[in-house]
Amino acid sequence: MSEAQTLGIQAQHQAALAEGRFLIQRCSACGQHIYFPRDLCPHCGSGDVAFAEPKGTGTVYSTTVVRRKPDAGGDYNVALIDLDEGVRLMSCVDNMAPTEVKIGQRVKAKVTVANGTGRVLFDAVSGGSA
Repeated sequence: MSEAQTLGIQAQHQAALAEGRFLIQRCSACGQHIYFPRDLCPHCGSGDVAFAEPKGTGTVYSTTVVRRKPDAGGDYNVALIDLDEGVRLMSCVDNMAPTEVKIGQRVKAKVTVANGTGRVLFDAVSGGSA
């Protein structure tokens, strides 16, 4: 058995992120995409789910600014992103000022790895809103 097969679904997802790869799941039974990874499809209940690499493009569904003092790292953005595959996840838009992120804005996923831990962030795509 390979190392990936011995890891649980969450550990497989985290291991891929630590390698700089962003993966979501796709159900072979109903064809729906799934995020956050799980053992069973929440749409049809099938266990026939597999990891797939998304296009990584999406749209900002919602956004807010978390205010922090400059010595604590300064303000940052928290956004809900709807991927083009139909799943929604919480992340940050990284390449612009937190107050400039807008609902409807097109974004592209990237993975940043620090201290062996991967994290999905998004960059605004030039051209603005969808």
